[in-house]
Amino acid sequence: MHMSTISSPIGHQLPEEAIGILSADGFFDPTDAAQAFVDDASAIGHERVAEMYRLMAHTRRIDQEGVNLQRQGQLVLWTPSIGQEAAQAGVVTALEDRDWIFPTYREHVMARGRGIPDENVFDFFRGAVHGGWDPNAYNMQPYTVVLAAQVLHATGYAWGMAQKQRGWTDARRKEEGRVSIACFGDGASTEGDVHEAMVFAASFDAPVVFFIQNNYWAISTPFEVQSKVPLFKRAQGYGFDGFAVDGNDPIATAAVMDRAVDHARRGKGPVLVEAHTYRMGAHTTADDPTKYRTKEEEQAHAQADPMVRTEAYLRRRFDYSDAFFTEVEAEADELAASLRDKIVDAPDTVSLREKFDLVYADGHSLVEAQAAEFDRWMEGEDA
Repeated sequence: MHMSTISSPIGHQLPEEAIGILSADGFFDPTDAAQAFVDDASAIGHERVAEMYRLMAHTRRIDQEGVNLQRQGQLVLWTPSIGQEAAQAGVVTALEDRDWIFPTYREHVMARGRGIPDENVFDFFRGAVHGGWDPNAYNMQPYTVVLAAQVLHATGYAWGMAQKQRGWTDARRKEEGRVSIACFGDGASTEGDVHEAMVFAASFDAPVVFFIQNNYWAISTPFEVQSKVPLFKRAQGYGFDGFAVDGNDPIATAAVMDRAVDHARRGKGPVLVEAHTYRMGAHTTADDPTKYRTKEEEQAHAQADPMVRTEAYLRRRFDYSDAFFTEVEAEADELAASLRDKIVDAPDTVSLREKFDLVYADGHSLVEAQAAEFDRWMEGEDA
């Protein structure tokens, strides 16, 4: 049987209700809670699984390059996503191009899945531009570093879509309806903005999926002191469906997200999905996880590495050979080398002074005062 428990020194484990399809070693072995999703999971073909693996592998290599570049002074900061790739791959492959993603600051797989160039993502962490990319070009908002702010934005957008889609037939909703994905973590789930967003979304049947990546650590705060109940159970109190899924299992995550997105698209209201995963790296490159967690814990969770699990599934279920994985690895190395060439010693595309002009379309007295203070400081430095 698929083991639903991840042993660790502080007792991280999936709730009994968690939906899991793959065992840690890549066998199709659904948990008891996954029985209603078995047919959906079985229908996920090798093309989509290979796409998810490629997204995960490319992103992990770029992720490693991000850490290296930050250590070399080329980035102000980097937010590693290693370990959380499967959860994100399951989401981005469940969406239509017209759907919108409202990310935090770690959705690197989703950004890649949306076609956002790596250098645009890295420009955000270089402080070179005000945002990183044009959200309208990719239907993905820029990264949000203010905890939970994007959850309100996703709900507001979805509410607007709900108003627009009043009176639409089911067929039209399926072909034209849009869904928003509110991405946030276990730490942000304790913010008041999340509560407000969920109340509002439920009241107006907003087509939003609240996607929580529970990686068990809010920087150094363990999940055990953040919530006394699994986060997916909160949905019941708001009046909509909630699911827990093994977020290190791309097949399970994809199957659950397919159903959640379809539910929201058909005008049935919001859904909450709690993906249990693990942040295998640091919170950011400014963080030292050895200060608050043990090597034994990290090693225990590494046994559920989503990359290893997905590779094993492709080999066992679809007879993928070494040639595919060698090709993907070579692609990833080439992407990393190309990115390094573009980022190392690259000039800023926007000067520090210009950034004050990009906050509001028509200006704002507070920002203007800050800009004036900056000018005075620069004049003093030059003198």
